[in-house]
Amino acid sequence: MLENVPDTPPSPPKFFPRPNFARFRCLGLSGPDAGHHFCGHDLVASFMATWLCVAMMSGCGRLRSRPDAEYVYVTAKQTFLRDRVAAVSNRTATVENGQRLQLLEHGRHFFRVQTEKGEQGWIREDQVATQQVFDQFKSLAATHQGDTAVASAVVQDEVNLHLRPGRTTETFYRLAEGDKLQLLERATLPKPATAGAAPIKSVDAHGVESTPPIAMEDWWLARDARGRAGWLLSHYVEVDVPDSLTPYAEGQRFVGAYVLTTVHDDGAKQDNKDIPIYLTAMAPYTAGLPYDFDQVRVFTWNLKMHRYETAYRDKDFEGYLPVSVKMAMDPYGKSATAQTPLPTFSYKVLAADAGPVSPDPATGMVTPGRTIEKTYRLEGNLVRRVAPPGSKDEPETHPVAEVKKASKGKKK
Repeated sequence: MLENVPDTPPSPPKFFPRPNFARFRCLGLSGPDAGHHFCGHDLVASFMATWLCVAMMSGCGRLRSRPDAEYVYVTAKQTFLRDRVAAVSNRTATVENGQRLQLLEHGRHFFRVQTEKGEQGWIREDQVATQQVFDQFKSLAATHQGDTAVASAVVQDEVNLHLRPGRTTETFYRLAEGDKLQLLERATLPKPATAGAAPIKSVDAHGVESTPPIAMEDWWLARDARGRAGWLLSHYVEVDVPDSLTPYAEGQRFVGAYVLTTVHDDGAKQDNKDIPIYLTAMAPYTAGLPYDFDQVRVFTWNLKMHRYETAYRDKDFEGYLPVSVKMAMDPYGKSATAQTPLPTFSYKVLAADAGPVSPDPATGMVTPGRTIEKTYRLEGNLVRRVAPPGSKDEPETHPVAEVKKASKGKKK
């Protein structure tokens, strides 16, 4: 027996919102009968809207964006990640210089990191550089990417590149022995004193006590074949010159060697019969000089003797890099030879009225006063000055001669 159905619809469940009877017309019903039939689509939509609102309110905190990943970069030549910070630990991965690692956790003098392959482990903080240091090295390389090299050099030992001149400055890239470099700028700074060492004083023949000058060391800003740039101590590099020129150094070091041209010699012992003709710049083996070089020499090739010979030498001045080498005519000559482009080189020396030059105590950079530019051309095996007719040589600054110590036990 059927029960009487009331004219008003029953109350909806508490977890459903009260239905809108006007919307029940989706079934084609109206009036009191509409209460007997709920539209299924409307019920599902209404329930989902309520659930979504509650979920959003309860989980809004979890929708916040995660912080950006933090990275560090390996400064060691090669090292290992370990599974724990302890005297006994296991290696989890091998990492190399320049490799980027994601920083997961900070520890006491250690970082927990992850490689791009997903390998995780701990590494000492002194074996990595921060993102800030990495960005500063990138900026340094970008700033000097268009600089003209003053000389080519070869790395003599494994060495780190520094962000600035100085032994305590930040390091990152590590160079290998034999790497080729382009030298860009020189700086000179005081050499750090040995901890606890007292300054050595000397007494002259008149009993006057004096302290020797502060020891200096030279730094070079260099760029490698990959475009990376940084500073390194000068004694880690050697200017790239052929072994056949080293006997002509006469106790000086090569600061630069530049090819002016080549000559062909079938009788030469070298495999390459096209022999370079060199312009070289030289300086004493002394760090902290207020100039870059004090001598230039041109080495031509003797086709009969099959050896280098000095075709030109200029010395006893304070010269500054860079040295310019190009093919050019002699604008002051009238002969056919003068109108022919030939190897031409120029260098700058300190004028006598420029005053003394001292390195900047903060940066170590050496900035000279007024300089004199001297230009020459190589015509065959002869080197000729390029200058206006009737011009006279200006007075130049001469380096201070080094005082040689008297030999001990020498009789007067």
